[in-house]
Amino acid sequence: MLRCWRALVLGCSSALVLGCSPATPPAAEPAPQPRDAQHAGITTPHGDHSAHHGGLVLMNGEVHYEVVLDKSGRHRIWFSDAVREDLPASQATRVTMTIVRAGAPDEPLVLAIDDSGESWVASGQPVAPGEVTAKVTYVLRGEPFEIEIPFTIPAS
Repeated sequence: MLRCWRALVLGCSSALVLGCSPATPPAAEPAPQPRDAQHAGITTPHGDHSAHHGGLVLMNGEVHYEVVLDKSGRHRIWFSDAVREDLPASQATRVTMTIVRAGAPDEPLVLAIDDSGESWVASGQPVAPGEVTAKVTYVLRGEPFEIEIPFTIPAS
């Protein structure tokens, strides 16, 4: 079934328009699906905040970032878009992390893009069980960002 329309000429600068379109609009493309079963039914932006890399997922505007503080001292940050599709690490610049431990000097780390181009990584001192804070800074799309993230590292 088609819907048809027309417009009448109302003056010298107006035009006659005739046309038809399908009665039902074409189907929209399906939204991207999250990669984990827990969020498989969620297709809206910001609906998936699960850790894809075992870290803590936070947001900065329309971008998610996942901070992984590893007990061995190899720390990483991944970036993803509003529906958690991975973004290349190169989307961000000047990525740093400062590890703050009780009773110890702060440990500043400058992260570098890993060999795959997927995340930012730095190697530091092992992180012992207990309260630890990671101060994360980066520049994303020209905007500087900074946050302090408290972590509790459980004993094995």
